[in-house]
Amino acid sequence: MTERKTRDCPICGKPADPAQRDFPFCSQRCRTIDLGNWASETYVAHSPITEADELLQVLSEQQQPDE
Repeated sequence: MTERKTRDCPICGKPADPAQRDFPFCSQRCRTIDLGNWASETYVAHSPITEADELLQVLSEQQQPDE
């Protein structure tokens, strides 16, 4: 039988048991806080970086004077 390992709750850092309903959170409170973070746009899912984005980054770094 495979043993389930606990993981730290991403909100408060307490151990979260994979067998519990609120996993990966340790409690309903932490689950609700996470949902609120998504709703208030604290978390943002970024679009993939393109070659054009990388080129703009390199060009902007080259234009900055060395310190």
